[in-house]
Amino acid sequence: MTPSAPNPLRYAWMVVLLLFPVAMLNYLDRQMLATMKASMVADIPSIANRADWGLILGCFKWTYAVLSPFGGYIADRFSKRYVIGASLFVWSMVTWWTGHVTSFHELLAARAVMGVSEAFYIPAALALISDYHSGGTRSRAIGVHQAGIYVGQILGGFAGYAADSPDYGWRWMFSTCGMIGVIYALPLIAALRDPVKIISTTTDGPDEKTGVIRGLLTNRNFLLLVAYFTLPAIAGWVVRDWMPEILREKFSLGQGKAGVSAILYVQLASLVGALLGGTLADRWMRHTPRGRIYASAIGMMLFLPALFSVGNAGTLSVAIAGLIVFGLGWGFFDCNNMPILCQIARPEWRATGYGIMNLVSISCGGFGDWAFGALRDRHVPLNLIFGTFAGVALLSVFIVLLIKPRTDFVR
Repeated sequence: MTPSAPNPLRYAWMVVLLLFPVAMLNYLDRQMLATMKASMVADIPSIANRADWGLILGCFKWTYAVLSPFGGYIADRFSKRYVIGASLFVWSMVTWWTGHVTSFHELLAARAVMGVSEAFYIPAALALISDYHSGGTRSRAIGVHQAGIYVGQILGGFAGYAADSPDYGWRWMFSTCGMIGVIYALPLIAALRDPVKIISTTTDGPDEKTGVIRGLLTNRNFLLLVAYFTLPAIAGWVVRDWMPEILREKFSLGQGKAGVSAILYVQLASLVGALLGGTLADRWMRHTPRGRIYASAIGMMLFLPALFSVGNAGTLSVAIAGLIVFGLGWGFFDCNNMPILCQIARPEWRATGYGIMNLVSISCGGFGDWAFGALRDRHVPLNLIFGTFAGVALLSVFIVLLIKPRTDFVR
């Protein structure tokens, strides 16, 4: 595949391993923010209420969302290797800066700039992995990469203990993670290689001479995938960003225990779900081109009992059980989105397509974070909110089953 990679499959898996720590760091800072909320709010009095905190969470997502298509387009047109390396370096500097903010507006600005850096990573990374992993390993490779995300969230779930510690605190956590990212950025760029560009094998498809944006936005299957990618993610963002606070308040827990209870079990389950879902999808593809769609739909079905359980939990153990089932379903869903995109969009459009998916999904997730905070300020019951999420998940099952993969693209 490249002169420096005599064994293509071995290097393909090396790419996944090189990107695993970057995925971990990208999501570590997001989870630390949710886990250490109480300490940050106490230290920054200008954060006045839950709606303000929801705005901080949403500001990152909106910036990330708006720039994701641009980040994907740059990755498709130029070097994914350098896009990934630059994203990690900027992420590291902004993470360090977050540990030194002193006001609501400064934290808001830091999260916005963080959105800029991360908008360039995920589309480029998933497209790079998909370029190296075609056919029977793609879902598994994406699943291993996504496992890095879950590991980052698990580590972030323990950040509450550091925030409560008089020897460390929330500022130390952000500063340390930023320095780690700077150290890793240069060897990452040196080790990564851009593969030979993949050109679609189709010669007479309806989108052969169409521009990337028009080609994607007039593709019925792509629009269905955008909707499918977006609707469940609203619940996913609320679980990720608000669950530590929900458990802390509902069951009178400390920041440390609330963060671990909200994050550890669901992310371990997501990790298992991504590996199982990726393996099942790759094997199912040997028999039908809809194998990845079916595997993803199974994961979405697991959302239904999980969200009802979380919303109606009377004890911490019931809430954790619901989060475990949710995590399993999320893993099945998460590892198959890019592989499904590879079946319905031209290879040279993958990063741009995923960027557009991020634009819609994360924009809605940002509004979901803000709306959840506003609803909780008005004392709307949790069971009503999570019951609505369960209904959305049911709708999503029907949406993904409507997608028809093309057989003239590389699987």
